[in-house]
Amino acid sequence: MNTPFIADQTYKGQDFTKNRLQKGEYENCRFEGCDFSNSLLDNQNFMECEFFDCNLSNTNITHTVFNEITFSHCKMMGLRFEECNDFLMTFSFSNCVLNFSSFYKLRLKNTQFVECKLLDVDFAESDLTSSIFDTCELNKANFYQTTLDKVDFRTAVNFSIDPENNRIKKARFSKDNIIGLLSKYDLTID
Repeated sequence: MNTPFIADQTYKGQDFTKNRLQKGEYENCRFEGCDFSNSLLDNQNFMECEFFDCNLSNTNITHTVFNEITFSHCKMMGLRFEECNDFLMTFSFSNCVLNFSSFYKLRLKNTQFVECKLLDVDFAESDLTSSIFDTCELNKANFYQTTLDKVDFRTAVNFSIDPENNRIKKARFSKDNIIGLLSKYDLTID
C-alpha cells in the first residue's frame, strides 16, 4: 500500500481524537489549533511542518518521523519521543508544555526549547550538545548520564544537574541559577 504524499496543506481546528489523521508523508504542512490528544500519530512522516496551538498530549508517536518540525504554543504532555523514528529527527519547541514527556537516549543536538515547561521530563542518556533552554522551567527534569556540552541554561530555572553524573563541558549557566548544579549537596547559599 502506497502512503500518500501531502504537501503545503493547512489543517485548522480539526479534532483528530475520533478520526485519526490520514497516514501519509506530510511536507511543509501547518497544523493549527488541532486536537490529537490521546490519539494515534504512529507511523507518520512529518517533514518541515509546523504545529501551532495544538494538543498532542498522550498521543502515540511510535515510529513517527519528525524532521525539521516546529512546535509552538502546544500542549504535549506525556509524549515518548524515544519511540519515534530517530533518523533525521530535528525539532524546536517554543512556548510548549512538555511535562512528563521523555527524550530518553535521544540525540537532540542543537535543539531549542524556548519558554517551555519541562516538569518531570526525562533526558537520561540523551545528547543535548549545543541545545538551548531559554526561559524554561525544568523542575524535576531528569538529567542522568546526559551529554550537556555547550548547552545554554543561562535563563532556565529550577533544574537540578549532578555534574558528576553528566557531561557538562562548556555548558553555560548564570550566577542566579548555578545553584542547580549544587542541589545534591544540600547547601544553603545566600
